[in-house]
Amino acid sequence: MIELEKLLKEYGHEVAVFSMDHPLNLESDCSEYFPVEIDISKNNLNNIIPAMLRPFGSAEVRKKFSRLLKDFNPDIVHLNNIHSQLSPLLSILAQNLKVPVVWTLHDHKLLCPRYDCMRNEHPCELCFTRKYNVVRYRCMKHSLMASLVAYAEAVVWNRKKLAKATNIFICPSNFLLRNMSSGGFKKEQLIPLHNFINERKFNGIALNKQDYYCYVGRLSSEKGIKTLLEAATGLPQHKLKVIGTGPLEHELRTKYEGKNIEFLGFRQWDELKVILENSSCMVIPSECYENNPLSVIESLCYGTPVVGSRIGGIPELIDPGINGLTFEAGNVSDLRNKISTFFSTSSDYNYGEIADNARAKFNSANYHKQLMKIYNNLLLVSH
Repeated sequence: MIELEKLLKEYGHEVAVFSMDHPLNLESDCSEYFPVEIDISKNNLNNIIPAMLRPFGSAEVRKKFSRLLKDFNPDIVHLNNIHSQLSPLLSILAQNLKVPVVWTLHDHKLLCPRYDCMRNEHPCELCFTRKYNVVRYRCMKHSLMASLVAYAEAVVWNRKKLAKATNIFICPSNFLLRNMSSGGFKKEQLIPLHNFINERKFNGIALNKQDYYCYVGRLSSEKGIKTLLEAATGLPQHKLKVIGTGPLEHELRTKYEGKNIEFLGFRQWDELKVILENSSCMVIPSECYENNPLSVIESLCYGTPVVGSRIGGIPELIDPGINGLTFEAGNVSDLRNKISTFFSTSSDYNYGEIADNARAKFNSANYHKQLMKIYNNLLLVSH
């Protein structure tokens, strides 16, 4: 969303941002409109009820977003991640003023009350058609209360209401588009448009890759990091660099850190891009429904091939033998074999060509051109 704001302003558009107030926010001319954050992480009992009610649309969100709509008078409202703190109330308020609404989907929240389509660490699609399964299986934090709130949210913001209040849903992957269609959303409201990269993030590429491979992402079970580390222990001749933090970090460091596995923790982009650019390949071993992962796009834009699991939108980004390889999600043996195969055939990959193709496909100018088609078509219809 931040990159989209920058992109639109670069092309001369006027942009107003609506977000929750937070001490880590970037400076914004619109911050006076931001509703306060409801934080329950500090076990503040006074915040529990407001936090439970916030996903349904609070009075503060209604008041402040309505004021922003009146003051800024937008031609288009473009939603991104709005659940929990802001809620789909935004689309209703825009619709009431006959302002067209575009909604970029970054996950499966409109189909799965817990966002990620995971149950007992495996993909699940039961809620695509019957949302009560979130309560039946206690999908939200294994808690009946949390699952009831998630179910109530799905009932209040149901498919019929959301589809009526939203003109276009942008799906960054064809995988998500197909699932949205399977979940009952009309195909004419679904448009595929992959994520973009600001090309200024990239300089040249390293044509002589170094003898290591890397992982970039959250250290949590659904990301398949355990599968990767198990595979890596059987490949002592190749060094793995793990970039990222998460709930499993201490456990994984204790068990796996050694001669050929190095945990680097969080890295800012300036450090990360050097690691990524010089890596022989990047591995994305996710076992959840990834949408259109930026880590894969960033890797390819640096000419670094990707070994990715065949799940979600990942396979759409990988052309086996050309810019990487794919393996069966969760299969340690298959992943180990694919990493080994990659290193034995790495000389077959044209890093410059990989980077050129990725930068041509995912550059911001192409994204802006396609986004303007969506915007302009809606404005023509609305007028």
